[in-house]
Amino acid sequence: MRCPSCGETDSKVVDSRPSEDGSTIRRRRECLNCGRRFTTYERLGENPLVVLKSDGTSEVYHRDKILRGLYIACAKRRITPDQIDGLVDDLETELRNKGFAQVRSKDLGDMVLERLKHLDDVAYIRFASVYKDFQTVEEFNQAIQGL
Repeated sequence: MRCPSCGETDSKVVDSRPSEDGSTIRRRRECLNCGRRFTTYERLGENPLVVLKSDGTSEVYHRDKILRGLYIACAKRRITPDQIDGLVDDLETELRNKGFAQVRSKDLGDMVLERLKHLDDVAYIRFASVYKDFQTVEEFNQAIQGL
């Protein structure tokens, strides 16, 4: 691990702690060159999840894309960033536990909607309106009736 201060690669681990959910390990390190302390996080290496899009293309799953959509859908709602991160963590855990190497974008969106339904109705409708590409008021009404 390269020191963020001096760029030296030699450091020693001062303290290690697992995260609350056990998915990462937090390590406090001390640079052997300049003595500065810094934190690193160790996560289990995994095979990347591939998202199969509706147009037939595929791309590597990016957590940030899901988070960006959720933050927009949850704007000005009483939903904390921790709740949004927890929703995505739960989604990723389900995908890992099922052993998926590939997932259709439609299935991924449906999984997000299912979790949003239990979190906030307005955020659910906002996310659904973009994800399902609502074109008419009737489509909004049908989504609201589905809650």
